[in-house]
Amino acid sequence: MKASDLMVKALEAEGVEYIFGIPGEENLDLLESLRDSSIKLILTRHEQGAGFMAATYGRLTGKVGVCLSTLGPGATNLVTPAAYAQLGAMPILMITGQKPIKTSKQGRFQVIDVVDMMRPLTKYTTQVVSGDRIPSVVREAFRLASEERPGATHIELPEDIAAEETKAPLLSPSAVRRPIAEYKAINAAVDMIEKAKSPVLLIGAGANRKLTAKMLGQFVEKTGIPFITTQMGKGVIDESHQKFMGNTALSSGDFVHRAIKRADLIINVGHDVVEKPPFFMEVGGQQVMHINFETAAVDPVYFPQLEVVGDIANSIWQIKEAVQPQDHWKLDFYDDVHQAYFEHRCAAEKDDRFPILPERLVKEVRDAMPKDGIVTLDNGIYKIWFARNYPAYYPNTLLLDNALATMGAGLPSAMAAKLVHPDKPVITVCGDGGFMMNSQEVETAVRLNLHIIIIILRDDAYGMIKWKQSNMGFNNYGLDYNNPDFVKYVESYGGMGHRIKAANELSPLIKQCLKEKTVHLIDVPVDYSLNDETLNKKIRELSAKL
Repeated sequence: MKASDLMVKALEAEGVEYIFGIPGEENLDLLESLRDSSIKLILTRHEQGAGFMAATYGRLTGKVGVCLSTLGPGATNLVTPAAYAQLGAMPILMITGQKPIKTSKQGRFQVIDVVDMMRPLTKYTTQVVSGDRIPSVVREAFRLASEERPGATHIELPEDIAAEETKAPLLSPSAVRRPIAEYKAINAAVDMIEKAKSPVLLIGAGANRKLTAKMLGQFVEKTGIPFITTQMGKGVIDESHQKFMGNTALSSGDFVHRAIKRADLIINVGHDVVEKPPFFMEVGGQQVMHINFETAAVDPVYFPQLEVVGDIANSIWQIKEAVQPQDHWKLDFYDDVHQAYFEHRCAAEKDDRFPILPERLVKEVRDAMPKDGIVTLDNGIYKIWFARNYPAYYPNTLLLDNALATMGAGLPSAMAAKLVHPDKPVITVCGDGGFMMNSQEVETAVRLNLHIIIIILRDDAYGMIKWKQSNMGFNNYGLDYNNPDFVKYVESYGGMGHRIKAANELSPLIKQCLKEKTVHLIDVPVDYSLNDETLNKKIRELSAKL
């Protein structure tokens, strides 16, 4: 068969449902092979949007998301999604085209070394030099993309290789079982937990996988040990739980940091070095237990005394089965932290000022969404408020990026979430700056008949950088801009546009939009002027009283 046909069959054998992307001249054989395939091509308006969609598909399903581009400028547009998936531990395969490699009639036109470009951003990158190599190359790309720690892989398929004939057989995916922690490590972990006086459970990005949530929930129920999450660990355990103390959204000084500082043992599950450190270790200070798929990367502020290395869910299960709650544990302080955090959050949510304050915005979105609804975030200062104030009741129901923290990913992530979960409500919250970086994908969403709600937080500036500019003593310069009429903008694509004029209009409007199945955009003027007071001053003052 033709090599491009074999490529598609290899992708089908891996269970690929969608390929997101923009084909070019060098992909035409592959495009023709896809035409009669079970795989659905999702044509996007920019390669970056395709990459973000593929990465989010991988994040939500655990399977490898696939995206496609042509050579040269198409491939370079996948650099940011590659970094997004690699840092965020999202399994993705990028397929790019290339000019013929056996003969060339156009010199170096549009030709760059894409494989070399992708090398520092991926777990695996290669050029297919023979159709016979396709089965093994595809199998290896999928294996590496999905195994712990998940990430990005890349295959370059040159035009002439795609067109050649091959008789190579497909390779079936192999059955893999992750290694589990040895019993000595489990026994040491149980002993360390039982001897501690004030243990705390910290849930990181690596714990946000299948089965891990169930085991961690059982661990908390049996032991009564309170838990905290990082931004990308949100929702692993239901955050309405009485033992939830909050999220490490701020750098320091929040209620959760008081709890972490008081602990004599931090049970650190799924720690991912790409996230901002939720605590700093000191020699002679509190003990830290590292439970993860892989060993700890030691640096001056992270050097755990015990490492339990293996499948996280299994490790937690083994520890949970053996550990016994102890009478000498002192956990009452953590109940005070939970109560103080909850009371402060509720007080801030009642503010009626308009333009809307971020705390009120988060409350209105949470009230309007069902427990299993999915909210995706772009990148901006509102991300801190959602991470901190938005209770997540299930894993992967608040999708934010605390790894690359790139702008422009919010809308494509929502689109992928809706494809994966067509039965669940999906909202994306974007700053006006981040939205405009991939706003053209509104057309893709309308074309695919996706029922999503886009909430634009409009302050007519790169608000987060402007806030930091002010805090660092710089003059107000270079960060203000003009916006289009967002209501007319979305309507020009065939969606529906809305604008609120009071804070209490938002929740009813969201509920209305959830009933009307189309792409909705809500223009929400936002006021970040009190961020310094509410983030830096008030929280520190209140938490210091604990």
